[in-house]
Amino acid sequence: MPRNELDLAEPGAADALGRYMTDEGVEAVVHLAARKQVGESVARPLWYHRQNLGALTAVLEAMVATRVRDIVFSSSAAVYGDANGVVTEDSPTVPVNPYGETKLAGEWLAADVARAEGLRATSLRYFNVAGSGWPNLADTAVLNLVPMVLEAIDAGRAPEVFGVDYPTPDGTCVRDFVHVRDLAEAHLAVLDAMPRQPDPHRVYNVGTGVGASVLEVIDGIRRRMSDAPAAVIRARRPGDPAAVVADVSLIADELGWRARHDLDDILDSVMSARNSLALRLQPRLPNSRGS
Repeated sequence: MPRNELDLAEPGAADALGRYMTDEGVEAVVHLAARKQVGESVARPLWYHRQNLGALTAVLEAMVATRVRDIVFSSSAAVYGDANGVVTEDSPTVPVNPYGETKLAGEWLAADVARAEGLRATSLRYFNVAGSGWPNLADTAVLNLVPMVLEAIDAGRAPEVFGVDYPTPDGTCVRDFVHVRDLAEAHLAVLDAMPRQPDPHRVYNVGTGVGASVLEVIDGIRRRMSDAPAAVIRARRPGDPAAVVADVSLIADELGWRARHDLDDILDSVMSARNSLALRLQPRLPNSRGS
């Protein structure tokens, strides 16, 4: 399918997308496009709601107009807010920032349209996505823990740990890190199952069901690098829950999907992609004939 760039939040996006869907014979949609920086969402809530919910509205309008029935919506564990411990799909959804609010509202919108228009929608609540699918796909956006640690080390700074007095095995926060390849396979599992989906809208957690601490992640990166500085301990940040881990039994039971990669696989893939990127960025030496 040819690449087609479109700003989904701009006026007229639904019509343009509808024409593209018709021309290309689109049968299902995976909607990944969203703004996702928490701090930015706090500073610009109107813009965030316009970007995330406006874009989803355009996608759903185009689907209704062209009778494309199935959509997989990228949601987030941010819908659970300050949840602590093991989180199921039935845990309270109380987002604590505009980003999380747009994701929960997006789930509601997808569910409402699915019921009213005869669509099938599934919302996947991603936990902490990390890793690289292929060596030539490095994550260069410094928005999550692993890229933040690498950026600090590359700049000659010590990575920072905020709080070592949490009720966890090593005192640092514990999170559920899921490999991006597992996440991709979760989407395929949903698409395969959609013709048999009994409800207009389903929700699934996507994680590993296993937590890893901040120190475990940092130490894992340092073991894969030479002369990386040890972490510097800082005071706790307000609002950081001690541990948040996905209960992934529902997607396993209903769709047969389980994560196949662990933290070591994630970090190995990150380092492979990082090394591949460094090689591509090296200046090329002139060949023997000159250039």
